[in-house]
Formats: sequence, structure tokens, C-alpha cells
Amino acid sequence: MTAPEPPVPGLRPVVPRRPARRARAAVVAVVALGGGAGAAARYAASLWWPGHTGGFPWTTFWVNVTGCAVIGVFMVVVTELRAVHRLVRPFFGTGVLGGFTTFSTYAVDIRRLIGTGHARTGLAYLAATPLAALAAVWLAAWATRRVLERRQP
Repeated sequence: MTAPEPPVPGLRPVVPRRPARRARAAVVAVVALGGGAGAAARYAASLWWPGHTGGFPWTTFWVNVTGCAVIGVFMVVVTELRAVHRLVRPFFGTGVLGGFTTFSTYAVDIRRLIGTGHARTGLAYLAATPLAALAAVWLAAWATRRVLERRQP
């Protein structure tokens, strides 16, 4: 191991800086705005397709699976296709899609199903949701890459 070189007289050493407070505030703001929009969309879905007491929570299931598929497409596009503004990923990926997908409601649904005597439905939901969500994100990313490959000359 070599010793660090002494600093050049008259020059300040380069010290990594933490992100400026304004930059962090912008990220927090866009995540909050996106999260509100995503949560509102999820709530609208629950109003349009209300579930049945004791039944499989299809609305939450499909919201989570759809949101994960969109995450798969989005991440391929913003990491492999084009450069985007630094606030796009926090706004849409973390905010909108994080607010839209609802794994907290998934946990509450499981507890409610098991607590009301619908253990089989709750256990089926417990297993099906993460499997379907992971499959959705993987298939969506894979399909997006295939489409992008075919578009190239």
C-alpha cells in the first residue's frame, strides 16, 4: 500500500460533498407528489372494483401486479434506453408506483382474512401476490428488452 500524496501547496484537497439541501428537498417533494398521485389512483381502483368480505382481494392483487409490471418497463427504459432528468425516477418509480402498489394493504388483507376465518384464502393470497408481482416485474422487463432489441436497426 502506498502512502497518499501530500497536498499541492495552494490547492484545497477534493472532499466529496453531501448533496445540497435544495437537491434533497426537491427529491423529497417529487416523491411526495408522486406518492400522492399513486395512492389516489390505488384508492380509485378500490372504489371502482370493491372487494367482497372474506373473498380474495382481487383489486389489491391486480394493483400490485400491474404496478410491478410498470416498474419493470420503467426501469428498463430509464436505465437502458435513455437518460432522464434526475427527478424522474424518484417521482415516478418511488413516488407514483410506490404509492400505487400497496403491500401494506396486502398485509392488512391477509390479517383480516385469517382473522375472520378465511385462512385458506389468506394463505393463498399470501403466496400468490409476491409470486405474481415478481413474475410481473421480470416478464415486463424481459419483454421491454425484447421490444427494444427489435427496434434497433
